[in-house]
Amino acid sequence: MKLACCLAFVLAVPLLAQTDRALGAVTSVDPGGRRVTLKTDAGAAVIVTAQPNANFRRVAPGETDLQKAAVITLNDISVGDRVLARGRAGANSNEITAALIVVMSQGDIAQKQAADRADWDRRGVVGLVTMAGAGQIVINVRTSGNVTPVAITLAPNAKVRRYAPDSIRFADARPSALGEIKTGDQVRARGNRTEDGSKMTAEEVVSGSFRTIAGVILSLDAQQNEVRINDLDTKKALVVKVSADSSLRKLSPQVAQAIAQRVRGNGENGASPGGAARGGDLQPMLESSPSMTLADLKVGDAIVVSGTVGAVPERVTAITLLGGVEPILRRPGTQEMSLGSWILDIDNP
Repeated sequence: MKLACCLAFVLAVPLLAQTDRALGAVTSVDPGGRRVTLKTDAGAAVIVTAQPNANFRRVAPGETDLQKAAVITLNDISVGDRVLARGRAGANSNEITAALIVVMSQGDIAQKQAADRADWDRRGVVGLVTMAGAGQIVINVRTSGNVTPVAITLAPNAKVRRYAPDSIRFADARPSALGEIKTGDQVRARGNRTEDGSKMTAEEVVSGSFRTIAGVILSLDAQQNEVRINDLDTKKALVVKVSADSSLRKLSPQVAQAIAQRVRGNGENGASPGGAARGGDLQPMLESSPSMTLADLKVGDAIVVSGTVGAVPERVTAITLLGGVEPILRRPGTQEMSLGSWILDIDNP
């Protein structure tokens, strides 16, 4: 969510003759030295020194007109704010002397994120693409065990983005078009639906080639942050890569049983917690489960993974990895486990 807010933030700043820039979150402020230190989205530290005649501006998240920015001073910048600095590079590669410093306050970002989440929850849908075309796509949306096809067309000036292969970060998503979406992709869209819910005019669409996989762990490599599993559906081995952005959760027996009962109560071995969360409470149950590490897993454990499909089909990068899922996967009255049609949701952009 944070990065989506900053796309317009970057575009709001006009190009200067000096084209060096730095963008990141403020980690420290030194008013006496007229310096702020930023941590970029790539994790690098950059020291920004304000020129004597530097301009300081504060913009609201999503604002694209710098003329509407408020004039501020260096003393108005706080740790946690997002800053875009433009000027000239210093003697070292991690330094910049800035003529213009544009700020989005941490509080404004938090309010925008909360408002966006609420709007995605209220007007958003997520599902798998069943029909793809240059002017319209159709996705299957699951809510409380029911499957509803929704035809999606674009509103004027709609934003369409696509996740990059082998990346789960929205920062790596690139501008795209409806025609790039393929059958089988996972799509999240936000917009206005018709009264019967069968059609949506989308203002924002995010797509990607994702897989939700259930498997039994064959081996663990903590140094490489990789898990090798046997896919329950294909019966083939594949490697799951865990990155710093991956979310690892351990379901408690109580939560796993509650989800299993919900799934079986819907009359199928599998449901979409992402879709159901928009009309129920499965997603909050997953998100409230405690975090874990690879060290909490062992060979023979069952896991469910939502991940991006990269260049190599036998490898996925985990968005979400869930442990403690045996009660959900096991078919009643047997020891056999299957994923069914359970789809873990992709993250909000």
